Amino acid sequence: MAQGQPIFILPEGTNRLLGRDAQRTNILAGKVLAETVRTTLGPKGMDKMLVDGLGDIVVTNDGVTILKEMDIEHPAAKMLVEVAKTQEDEVGDGTTTAVIIAGELLKKSETLLDMDIHPTIIAMGYRQAAEKAQEILDEIAIEDISREMLVKVAMTAMTGKGTEKAREPLANLIVDAVQQVAGDGEVDTDHIKIEKKDGAVVEESTLIQGVIVDKEKVHPGMPSELKDAKVVLINSPLEVKETEVDAEIRITDPAQMQAFIEQEE
Repeated sequence: MAQGQPIFILPEGTNRLLGRDAQRTNILAGKVLAETVRTTLGPKGMDKMLVDGLGDIVVTNDGVTILKEMDIEHPAAKMLVEVAKTQEDEVGDGTTTAVIIAGELLKKSETLLDMDIHPTIIAMGYRQAAEKAQEILDEIAIEDISREMLVKVAMTAMTGKGTEKAREPLANLIVDAVQQVAGDGEVDTDHIKIEKKDGAVVEESTLIQGVIVDKEKVHPGMPSELKDAKVVLINSPLEVKETEVDAEIRITDPAQMQAFIEQEE
């Protein structure tokens, strides 16, 4: 064996591709993934019915939901799934668009590779294009956004999600909540708490301008709602705890038992 020649130990059933073959396979994986979610895009986008390994059924046209449910092995395809997840985390919408654009960029790069342009040059060109696109977006961006526009944005983001049937009331509720915590153009969504309760319809969702203490009342005399309340900060749990000490008491008179119960309370 020639000295210094590398030895590759690959798992069974693994293929190793190099050069142009590897590029073509990676591009194909990206294109296939983009085509999978393409039909869900837009107002006339179609839903997909997904069945997972346990037989659970999910019906959605949300790009990131579809990609999360798919069992994807190809490394390049997994990177596109990460694109969708990042888009979801950063913006909350546009996951399908992000994947389709990535797929199109890969498709165009294939033509450039066939012209013997080096991948580094193509990547550099795409980075320059991204910077230019950012400049154009800054130019056409709307700074003074009306409430009507915010409601439309919220409704667009909900299209295709499970909450779409109650888009209008939810969109208004969301805009009200965001405007409550908006300060100097910045919105910290951590200041909006979402409390989920089973048993009612989505349309019954409401915005409470205050604090919900999600606890059972420990005494019937406690009110269910307080207005103009003074606030107290308590650094301990709001519940009655039973004493942990195991005690043995010896009594000679029933009155002693009653006295002990009262003392414990």
